[in-house]
Amino acid sequence: MEDQPRISWEQPPDDLRDPVLIAAFRGWNDAGEAASFAATHMRSRWDGRRFARMDPEEFYDFQAVRPEVRLVDGETRQVEWPRNEFWLATPPDTERDVIVLEGTEPNLRWKTFSSLIVDVARRYDVRLVITLGALLADVPHSRPVQITGTAVDRDLIESLGFQASRYEGPTGIVGILHDACARASIPSASLWAAVPHYLAVTPNPKAALALVERATNLIGTSMELRELETASAGYEERVAEIVASDEDVQAYVRMLEERSDQIVLEEKVDEGQVSGDAIAAELERFLRERDTGEAN
Repeated sequence: MEDQPRISWEQPPDDLRDPVLIAAFRGWNDAGEAASFAATHMRSRWDGRRFARMDPEEFYDFQAVRPEVRLVDGETRQVEWPRNEFWLATPPDTERDVIVLEGTEPNLRWKTFSSLIVDVARRYDVRLVITLGALLADVPHSRPVQITGTAVDRDLIESLGFQASRYEGPTGIVGILHDACARASIPSASLWAAVPHYLAVTPNPKAALALVERATNLIGTSMELRELETASAGYEERVAEIVASDEDVQAYVRMLEERSDQIVLEEKVDEGQVSGDAIAAELERFLRERDTGEAN
């Protein structure tokens, strides 16, 4: 009996065009389910097709992350296990393929889990790995979503106007994956959306919209956003009603709004000085120079 975790392949693609891998994981890195919602929306809008799945057996404590039983056609019972699936998507206005990894943060064997993702990235010569994340923060729901971009590679940080992460403390699978990418010399970047900590409304389409906009700018493509914009507007209306019903929450939100209007965060300054087109151009330049260096 094979004792190694595996990937199940379903019509794996052949050569890909200048591919980028975008990954998002449900769980600790996914406040308001914003990151996973953004990834699902992107592969759906780009007509992605699933081409591989990771076997969950080695990576989950099924008493902590339980499989779910669903009825198919109202009769047949089907077990749905925690999923980590690779989808191939081709944005219509770019000559670049995108691999979207939708998953659930594992409980076990994070090093092995990350190495399998790196193996897929190597197999298809992925040029950049982008992870999406969302965190709870002291931010008001009524202001634009703060997106922070971080990276490890110094050249990539300078090229994209990102930050070197200064975070110290517990990490999730996103942090482990970036470490694995660095060890494999695969450039990687992380986009984080700040989600209001006083709200329990999920999913958060406003934060998902901000992540999608930033990610598509980063890889040099665009997307029809009407559906997300409509969902975001509905979300803001629902939240406004919830806040209006509690005077203490209203006062707290006003305080956050005042602070948000007075303080321009360093991350926002760094990113606000760089347009989406400039970021895409700089990414192309960085990858060309990296390839030239490797050839020499």
